[in-house]
Amino acid sequence: MQIKATLDRIPGGMMVVPLLIAATINTFAPNLLRIGNFTEALFVNSAPALIALFLLCAGAQINLSNVGVALGKGVTLLVVKWFVGAAIGLLAYIMAGPNGLFLGLAPLAIIAAMTNSNGGLYMAIVGQYGKEDDKAAYSILALNDGPFLTMVALAIFGAMGFVDGMFSLVSFISVLLPIVIGMILGNLDPEMREFLGKGSDMLIPFFAFALGMGINFEAIINGGLSGVMLGIATVLFTGTAGYLAFKAFGWNPIVGAAEGSTAGNAVATPAAIAAANASFASVAELATVQVAASTVTTAILLPLYIAFLVKRLEKKNKLQQYYQTAN
Repeated sequence: MQIKATLDRIPGGMMVVPLLIAATINTFAPNLLRIGNFTEALFVNSAPALIALFLLCAGAQINLSNVGVALGKGVTLLVVKWFVGAAIGLLAYIMAGPNGLFLGLAPLAIIAAMTNSNGGLYMAIVGQYGKEDDKAAYSILALNDGPFLTMVALAIFGAMGFVDGMFSLVSFISVLLPIVIGMILGNLDPEMREFLGKGSDMLIPFFAFALGMGINFEAIINGGLSGVMLGIATVLFTGTAGYLAFKAFGWNPIVGAAEGSTAGNAVATPAAIAAANASFASVAELATVQVAASTVTTAILLPLYIAFLVKRLEKKNKLQQYYQTAN
């Protein structure tokens, strides 16, 4: 039975197939694998640890002479993602109706969903289509985790001020540290670089499955059509913007498109902002379910969009060229 060969024929198959299988299990039989001990630890709760190990292995492949490229890519991803999300959110505020909604969407939900990206999904896609410095760029992209950048956008709009304590330097360092440790090991000992390099690809289907166990398809129903629209817009607008930005710099545009998602932790952003400023309390619940729907929608749609972009580049015989010049 050629399981690996079948997965390899599916664009992003090593990531998207385990993720969708797990999401299906979590939706219809959520307790099937939540039986404790090693089973639950590996298949349900392992995503943070496996992604951290993936980052360490990826960090070991980074040559210090290329670290500037990783920094540039990370900053580009972060800025493009935030700018597009903030701009569309501002447009939604300007064009909102008397009920404060734009096409049924809470502007708060738009900003929360579009300025925050799913790091696990990004790493899974980049693990298949990117290079080592693309993986290391996540250490900068991780700055959009949580409500901080959403609050920055709202502060710029004059809707609220900065809120103390919503961004933690320690949290940022905790994301960066596995990459740094791997980078140190790989640069001190080429044999360690080779040894750790064997681990990164193997980890992808396992942390993808664990990520899927945090997805429930019911979120799409609860969020309604508006939440699905938000997910589609997040993929098309922020993913395409990242694609075009990376293409303009001569980098692999597939990596830029990999930011076009909404992270699961963005679901908590509306409530966090409402807690900081009571003026958002009236839309917090609606925004929460819409962001949740966007999270699920982007987790399904982004890999399909990536597959479309990959085939488009392959037809033009340009994908291999980006692989060769990515570093």
